[in-house]
Amino acid sequence: MIQYKAFIASSLDGFIARKNGALDWLTSEEYKLDNDDFGYSSFMKGIDCIVMGRVTFETVLGFEPYPFDSIAVYVFTNNLDYKFESRHPIFIFNGTIENLTATLVKQQMKAAYVDGGKLIQHFIKEQALNEITITRTPILLGSGLPLFGDSAHDQKLEHIQTLTYPNGFVQSTYHLK
Repeated sequence: MIQYKAFIASSLDGFIARKNGALDWLTSEEYKLDNDDFGYSSFMKGIDCIVMGRVTFETVLGFEPYPFDSIAVYVFTNNLDYKFESRHPIFIFNGTIENLTATLVKQQMKAAYVDGGKLIQHFIKEQALNEITITRTPILLGSGLPLFGDSAHDQKLEHIQTLTYPNGFVQSTYHLK
């Protein structure tokens, strides 16, 4: 069975981006540590593909260079008319998590990186997310796009590990039960 995992940063008050989607607070020079990607490279070594929400995908398209040259990206969208042509392995996906799982299992994928706030919320709501790593940054934004949305029920998590960094980042990984 495929494992769905999220790796995401948030402000201390739980926002993953400003209301307009900006990440300037996260990419500030004061937070950079020499040659430290906060475990992202290690995380990606265990990932076979990325499942990304459309809005997050469109944000990533603005990154120079495009960061996912050699890994398949499945853009999860409800917009049936959404199309995208690329030389990169990018696939537009309209369907349910169950349909996606069947597609990925058929392609022998073992682990998928789920990226994008709304998509992470959707995977949690459908109890499909297996693991989440959250890197909390020492900033209060006051408002923005929240990592977690409303939930109809409690979601229990099992703590796996917590790491701290000299720049004030605190990174915790949890298994979702």
